[in-house]
Amino acid sequence: MISLACVPVITIANADLPGVDNFINEMTTRYGFDKTELYQLFAEVEVKPDILRVISRPAEKGKPWHEYRRIFLTPQHIQGGVAFWKANQASLTKAKKVFGVAPEIIVAIIGVESRYGGHTGGYRVMDSLSTLAFRYPPRGRFFRQQLMELLLLAREEKQDPLYFTGSYAGAMGLIQFMPDSFRSYAIDFDKDGRRDIWQDPTDAIGSVANFLKRKGDWQADAPVATFVKVEGTDYQRWLNKGSKPSIPLQQLAQAGIQIPASVSKNMLASVFTLEQVEGPQVLIGFRNFYALMRYNPSPLYAMAVYELAEAIKLQLKGRSS
Repeated sequence: MISLACVPVITIANADLPGVDNFINEMTTRYGFDKTELYQLFAEVEVKPDILRVISRPAEKGKPWHEYRRIFLTPQHIQGGVAFWKANQASLTKAKKVFGVAPEIIVAIIGVESRYGGHTGGYRVMDSLSTLAFRYPPRGRFFRQQLMELLLLAREEKQDPLYFTGSYAGAMGLIQFMPDSFRSYAIDFDKDGRRDIWQDPTDAIGSVANFLKRKGDWQADAPVATFVKVEGTDYQRWLNKGSKPSIPLQQLAQAGIQIPASVSKNMLASVFTLEQVEGPQVLIGFRNFYALMRYNPSPLYAMAVYELAEAIKLQLKGRSS
């Protein structure tokens, strides 16, 4: 008879997270984490069923441009942007000098992402990412990667992984960085020894500018995007060429797109259509529009940021938006 004392006890880090034990083994093998500590950590993770409901039906999914625009081009967003700009003018000026990114663009991104810090999300990021990594198969691989990045981030920042808070999808702080973006692009812009995108607007401002410059190759004082008039339908063959500018403006002009005289004909562009109330309108995006799409790959998002930025700048100058 085999003594029960000799039978190994099989432990599960968290029965609500199928596959988490394999994940723990990977983190232990690849990155040298302590297995016991990870088991203890995941035992404290809480699965959030409401996250699974929300991610299956994001509020802005499928909205046409004229409806999407109204979410962000509001008096509250514009006036809040003016107030944020005035309160953080020195940091925004520094970001423009260091990275070349216009202050209004940085302000608008923070407005769209978190309403200037008013809506940063109240979930523990460990809970959000664990729920999605192990309970949402359609994007499980992506969220497991983000969970890995979060644990590495916590180790680098010398923080408890349960400390970080964010959105239902794991985006964090005023600028809603995912953990991989935080590790790559968040900076300590005020040199106080911490990269704090939750409570420190200066670090948030510097981190947005660093992201746009390093990942998006932002071009200082260059155009972003413009709606254009078109003749005929030849332009439609350029709609599926991707978001990265690759089409010479001269070719677009030959296809019936009326290029503004203020734009150099030597530039490259991408072509989109956005749905207005009266029908689709053609939009051409330049390198800086693509930089905004590196932050969020939706042309609607990029255009909302750009239009909000312009509205904030006009309001700051004392003119009606």
